[in-house]
Amino acid sequence: MHREIRLLLRRWKITLLKKRENRRRLALFRPILPGANLKDRLIACCGAMLGLAATGLLCHNLLTHITSAPALVAPLVAPMGASAVLLFAVPASPLAQPWSIIGGNTLSALVGVMVAALIPDPMLAGGVAVALAIATMSMTRCLHPPGGAAALTAVIGGPAIAASGMQFVFYPVAVNSILLVMAGWTFHRFSGHSYPHRAPPKPVNTHGTADPPARTRAGVTADDLDEAIRELGEALDVNRDDLSALLEKAELHAMERMHSGITCGDIMAHDVVTVSPEAHPEVARARLIEHAFRTLPVVDRRNVVVGLVGHQHLVGDAATVAAVMAPPVTAGPETPAFRLLGPLSDGGTHEVAIVDASGGLLGVVTQTDLLLVMARTNLLQSLDSARSPAVLVASESR
Repeated sequence: MHREIRLLLRRWKITLLKKRENRRRLALFRPILPGANLKDRLIACCGAMLGLAATGLLCHNLLTHITSAPALVAPLVAPMGASAVLLFAVPASPLAQPWSIIGGNTLSALVGVMVAALIPDPMLAGGVAVALAIATMSMTRCLHPPGGAAALTAVIGGPAIAASGMQFVFYPVAVNSILLVMAGWTFHRFSGHSYPHRAPPKPVNTHGTADPPARTRAGVTADDLDEAIRELGEALDVNRDDLSALLEKAELHAMERMHSGITCGDIMAHDVVTVSPEAHPEVARARLIEHAFRTLPVVDRRNVVVGLVGHQHLVGDAATVAAVMAPPVTAGPETPAFRLLGPLSDGGTHEVAIVDASGGLLGVVTQTDLLLVMARTNLLQSLDSARSPAVLVASESR
């Protein structure tokens, strides 16, 4: 009986190991593109269909009658299909930007035509053309994978392309690339993606000094990022500024996750000094000085937060607070407190108004409130670590 059980367990273990190995092998074929969902993929499909169709039709109807290229040269070349994949599926990629598409395809086609004229063997010429195309695109900062296909097409595309010579570089390759970029530029105005891609703006020191913003001083620096990329030893298909912004957001989300049990309602001040939007600015100034506050919430007769006013807003000769107040920064009472770390560390926001569903004021959370809860949380975590069994055993062994 025991022998049969051992055999069953052994077979089960072998089966489990085989399943794990199969999953590991299948993982090689899983998509690795983050941030893409079904909606994005459908949008990319529609964009590629419309962009390529428009490019082909325009080239056929507007340009073929003024070119002397042989009729066998199609108005749309195959590398444009690969360019469309990048342009519409990953528009934020450095490989999909306008100069990458136009410069990469055009310069590569030029290299291919020149190599085809110098090297008669098409197989050797194809390899040389692609290699030189990579070098050319790299030196001109327009690396674009379909450019390799453009160079190869110029070499092995057939008699029609060979007969067209240098004209193949400009039509159809350059014209196709320009029209495709224009189509992508137009399409992405409605797709929800920015194109040409612009990296998120870097945090700005709102005080006008040369120091970097407070939240970037103790985190990952540009030098850290450069060193990590060098140690990785791989060329990454991501903009450096995008990567920096992604790491900053990841740090904030990690902080929020580690302290997710504390909400704004737990730490907010309930007895809030406010001012009316119809009040004279001197009333707001007097209350700021009396209570040693930096800002005051501005609330209407229904206690709805309509603005925020601080000393810096009271410099002019306005008649009412409403004329000088700034837009409020608000959050709900159930919002995790550490989600306020971003706005309260940008240098321009000193307090966040906590409001109900209708915008009514419930309390405020200031930079001091958040600083204190961070200090207390870190202290409690340190004490818990000191009391953990592993630490106690280590201390007793000494």
